[in-house]
Amino acid sequence: MELGFPGDQWQGPAPPPAPPGHSSHWEEGWRLSCLVSWTPAPLPCLPGPGSLVYRGAGNEKQWLSLEEVLEAAPTSLRASEGPAPWGTLGLPRPTTSAPAPTHRPLAMGGCFSKPKPVELKIEVVLPEKDRKEELSASGKGSPRAYQGNGTARHFHAEERLPAPHPYPGAQDFMEAAVCHVKDLENGQMREVELGWGKVLLVKDNGEFHALGHKCPHYGAPLVKGVLSRGRVRCPWHGACFNISTGDLEDFPGLDSLHKFQVKIEKEKVYVRASKQALQLQRRTKVMATCISPSAGHSGSTNVLIVGAGAAGLVCAETLRQEGFSDRIVLCTLDRHLPYDRPKLSKSLDTQPEQLALRPKEFFRAHGIEVLTEAQVVTVDVRNKKAVFKDGFKLEYSKLLLAPGSSPKTLSCKGKEVENVFTIRTPEDANRVVRLARGRNAVVVGAGFLGMEVAAYLTEKAHSVSVVELEETPFRRLLGERVGRALMKMFENNRVKFYMQTEVLELRAQEGKLKEVVLKSSKVVRADVCVVGIGAVPATGFLRQSGIGLDSRGFIPVNKALSPQMMQTNIPGVFAAGDAVTFPLAWRNNRKVNIPHWQMAHAQGTASPKARSESGGCPRWPPPATPQLLVLGPGHWVGHSRLCGDLTGQTHPCDQGGSESAHWTPCSASLSFPSVLRETLLHNP
Repeated sequence: MELGFPGDQWQGPAPPPAPPGHSSHWEEGWRLSCLVSWTPAPLPCLPGPGSLVYRGAGNEKQWLSLEEVLEAAPTSLRASEGPAPWGTLGLPRPTTSAPAPTHRPLAMGGCFSKPKPVELKIEVVLPEKDRKEELSASGKGSPRAYQGNGTARHFHAEERLPAPHPYPGAQDFMEAAVCHVKDLENGQMREVELGWGKVLLVKDNGEFHALGHKCPHYGAPLVKGVLSRGRVRCPWHGACFNISTGDLEDFPGLDSLHKFQVKIEKEKVYVRASKQALQLQRRTKVMATCISPSAGHSGSTNVLIVGAGAAGLVCAETLRQEGFSDRIVLCTLDRHLPYDRPKLSKSLDTQPEQLALRPKEFFRAHGIEVLTEAQVVTVDVRNKKAVFKDGFKLEYSKLLLAPGSSPKTLSCKGKEVENVFTIRTPEDANRVVRLARGRNAVVVGAGFLGMEVAAYLTEKAHSVSVVELEETPFRRLLGERVGRALMKMFENNRVKFYMQTEVLELRAQEGKLKEVVLKSSKVVRADVCVVGIGAVPATGFLRQSGIGLDSRGFIPVNKALSPQMMQTNIPGVFAAGDAVTFPLAWRNNRKVNIPHWQMAHAQGTASPKARSESGGCPRWPPPATPQLLVLGPGHWVGHSRLCGDLTGQTHPCDQGGSESAHWTPCSASLSFPSVLRETLLHNP
C-alpha cells in the first residue's frame, strides 16, 4: 500500500525504515503522516496536481480530487465558496468518475484555521492494520476539532529527531564508567560525560542516581541547582525533579527527566543510558489512549477545558497521565496551539512555532482535541452546554474554566490610533519589534511586562521611554530601594523614565501614533506604544451563567484539599489559573489570586482526579512558592530569603526582616527559593 502524489511530491519527514522482514510499515499497523498541499482538480476527476492517489494490492490507481473529498464530507463541513475552514473528513465516497476502491480505507483528518480558495493543507494518516471501520461521513466530527485519530507514536515538544528503529537493540545504548565512588560526597551533584552526551550524577544518602542534566523547561543546567530531600530544583525557575524517578514534582514545565541505570563495580560508577534519551533530555509521562473518538460524539465531550494556557494544557495532560481515556476538548481564542506566553515579553521577535509547548503531533497522538479561534460566549450549567460565538453548542460532563486574563487598555483621548499594542499574542510581539526598530518606543507601565519589553527594546529602538504612575518600578512588590536600583540600571541602558504621571492623550499623524501627551504636560515622541498596566479576569462570558464571580470578576474556588478540588459553586464545574481566587493555607485560608505561570501549572494538575472521578488526592499546595524573576538589561531580579540562598555575584538592594531582594548578572548561577511579599497576593 502506498500513499502519495503524482511525482512523489511529499512534504514532510521521510518515513522510518520498515521492520526487518517486512516490506512496509503498513503490514505492522504503523501510522505515518505528513502535511501535503493540494489544489482542486477540475471535474471530471483527472490525474493532476492536487489529486490524491491510492495504490492498492493490484497496483490499480484511483485519483480523488478535492471536489470528491468535499462531496463525501458532511453537509455541516461544506462552504458555499470553497472548502470548509475546519473539520474532520472521512473516506471520500467515490463518484461516477472514479471506481470504488477495493483496498482498505484511509482515514483523513486535519485542522484548518481559515478557508483557502486555491490551496489548503491536509494531513493524511494511515490507520492501524486491520482497522476496517471508516470515519463517519454523516457529520459526526466536531466542526473545529484538531482531530486525534488515536495513539501511534510518541512525540516530544521541541525536538524533531529521526524516528527510532522499531526494534532497539544493544547498539542503541551506551554504558561507561563515569567516576570513582569516592569522587562525590553525599549531597553532591556532578555533570559527567557519557559518550557524546552528558548525565547529571547525584549522590544522596550513599546512593548514586543518574538523570538528564538539563531542565526540560528552558534547558537550565541542573548541576547548578539545589539538591534537597531527594529532589533537585532547577536554578532558573524552580522546577523540581525526584532523583529516584526523574518525575517532575513542581512546576513550571511539562516533562520529566530520564532516569538512567547505575551500577557499582570495583569502586567505579557505571551509567547505562539509551542514545535517544541522552539526545532528548526530556521524558513525557505515559498517557492513556482516547477510546471515545470525536467522530461518534459530534456535540458532546466528557471533559471540556475553556482556555489553553498553562492550567488548561496541564489539566488535559494530567488526565491522560492518570488513565482518563474519554474525550477531552481544549478550546482557545488563539489561532495557535498552546504556547509559552511569558516568553512574549522577554523575546518579542520569537516566532509562534518556537513558542509552542507541544507540537501538533502530540495532541493527535494522545487524543486531545484543540479548538482554535473558538470563543465561548456563555455556559448553560443546567444543561451542561457551552455555547460558542458561531452558535455551535458542545455538551460536557465536566468543565474546567481556565480563561486567563485580558489586558487593560488605555481610556485616554486618541486610544484608537494605530501602533498601540498590548502584548497578548505572538503577532502583537512581532509587530512591536518590527515597528520599533530604529524608532521611538513608549512603554506605559513599569510592571513585569513593561520592564521586560523596555529591556528588550533597548538594543532595537532609537529611544525607549517608560511611563509609570508610581515613584519607582516594582515599589509595592520589591521595595523602593530595589525600584531605584532598577531605574538606574535601565537609565544606564538609555531608557528614560516619566514617573508619577499617566497618559493624557495619544496624538496621531495620518492615523498612526506620533506623540504621547502626559498629564505632567510632557510630550514624548512615539512611533509605537506598548501598554502594560495590568489585566482583568477574562470571565465576562460567565456573568449570566450562574457560576459564582466575586466583585472583581474572579472565580472563587473551594478549599484545595476538599474532595472536589478547585471546584466552583456549581458541581462538576472547576476553575484554575489567573482567573481564580483560592484559599491559601498559610494566609488562614484567605482567598487570594496569584497570576503566575508556575501557579497555573500547579492548579491545572490539582483537580483532574476530581474531574475524572478517579479518586485520590493530587499534590496540593505546590511544594514551593512561585519564583518571581524579571529580566532586565543583562540581569535577573528576584526574591530570596537570605543572601546565602543565592550563588554567584549578587547585589542586595532592599533588606527587611527575613526577606531580601537581589539582582544578579544573568551569567551567574542562581538558586532562588523565593518568597512573596504580602502585596503580591491579589486579595479581593
